[in-house]
Amino acid sequence: GCVLVVSVIEQLAQWHNSTVKAAMERLCNYIPGKYQIMRHMFCCIDRKTNADVVCHSLKLCKQDPGQPLCHLYSPPKVSWFSTFFKATDCASFMGFSSVCAFPLLANLCEKIKYVMRNKLPFEDFDGDKFSTFPTLRGYHWRGRDCNDKNTTVYPGRRPDNWDVQSDSNCNGIWGVDPKDGIPYEEKFCKGADSQGVVLFGDSAGAHFHIPPEWMTVTQMSRKSFANLPMAFTNELDWPQFSEITGFLNSTIGGWTDSLYLRLRRRNRCNHRDLQNISQNGMLRFFHFFFKHYYLARNQLLDNPAIVIYATIGNDVCNGNRDTLAHMTTPKAMFSNVLQALRYLDSCLPNGSHVILTGLVDGRFLWDNLHDRYHPLGQLNRDVTYSQLYAFLNCLEVSPCSGWLTPNETLRNLTSERALQLSNVLKEIAGSEKFANFDVFYMDFPLRQTAEEWHKMGGEPWQLIEPVDGFHPSQIAAALGTSIIWQKMLHEWPQVLGKENPFNDQIEAIFKDQGGH
Repeated sequence: GCVLVVSVIEQLAQWHNSTVKAAMERLCNYIPGKYQIMRHMFCCIDRKTNADVVCHSLKLCKQDPGQPLCHLYSPPKVSWFSTFFKATDCASFMGFSSVCAFPLLANLCEKIKYVMRNKLPFEDFDGDKFSTFPTLRGYHWRGRDCNDKNTTVYPGRRPDNWDVQSDSNCNGIWGVDPKDGIPYEEKFCKGADSQGVVLFGDSAGAHFHIPPEWMTVTQMSRKSFANLPMAFTNELDWPQFSEITGFLNSTIGGWTDSLYLRLRRRNRCNHRDLQNISQNGMLRFFHFFFKHYYLARNQLLDNPAIVIYATIGNDVCNGNRDTLAHMTTPKAMFSNVLQALRYLDSCLPNGSHVILTGLVDGRFLWDNLHDRYHPLGQLNRDVTYSQLYAFLNCLEVSPCSGWLTPNETLRNLTSERALQLSNVLKEIAGSEKFANFDVFYMDFPLRQTAEEWHKMGGEPWQLIEPVDGFHPSQIAAALGTSIIWQKMLHEWPQVLGKENPFNDQIEAIFKDQGGH
């Protein structure tokens, strides 16, 4: 993190032909008030010294005994510390071992730690796992609550007495038609196969994204950082634009298309019935989540749900140098997934569906990015993705040591293990039966997505997040939705339910009432 920030400051000074102090002030003026923590660093930055040297001098980066010296840029020819380190000037920064150590951010960090630990909304006054607040695991992640003071009112439940008096399931349909005395919920939604969509996923499912304009100085302005508070309190995830649960128009490039939006168009009664229970870096997530109560579904009171399991890489991805030894084995995969499915069978309403998604073939990443310049390297053409991957691997914080490496043998072995684990999921879908849901399997549609994007005139690298060089981009998410939907429509129509013939009438009434 330090290397990224210092790189941006030094490049701002270069681009605007200014001092480092002026560049720091410029960056601080771009950033919303309470996030201006970097003023403490400007005294330690020198335009003649690269970011690696600065961050080691600040002791935010270190070299452990017997370990290699990790650096993003080529090391300077002179000794780092004898020529640069100013103990007095930098001492004021030494006490801050992390971003969360800054007093202005300490309270916010505690909130973020809470939601990362619990996967539940921070602001949820009635405890029904739904919120009226967007971030901190609020309605960007789960359907928006319409009464946060009543635990029996939340998205996805079956209507209470056909919602004659109030909207108990938050789909906006309630009251009685004065023409015939029939409740609107009964008239429009009875027998309509209403169902929600739930995603259990990793950082790809949460839709991890760091805006490239945050570190591309030629494009940087105050507007570039307007979304920083929202991004920070969403853990740098953008589930509101994601492939499965997205519902807002994308502001990060591309466009939004999601399984939820398509289910909602198919049946307007499904409005707000979504849950994105994903987490960055959650290894063996299926084994983890079943022990906890992150899922908000009452087997007796709620509608069925389509549950997507999509940890597309975390069972083979880790930052360890002996990465193969830390990958999930087929035997462990079978046991963990089966155990989790049994848990789901105890809490999902009857008539639900579970779709297991295979792992991705991550060789696509190195093949299409390794010799391209990273956003940090575009100004001076000095940082490629292969350099970034090497830096992260050295620090043992790589999102995937097995795929983000020049070692072709290791990349192939990682893909081989991913295929083995996908076959385990396929075997479970074909052989295991459960009382309350059926199980399906589908491959992760990377190949079809790349083919479709090529037909549209796009390049493969545009399907990958530019800053981290690892996650699917907004374009990939939107195209993937279309491919998934077509597969479900043609091969598993029973999963989608029938189309609601009253959709137009519902929308007309909805608009007449001013959108409420």
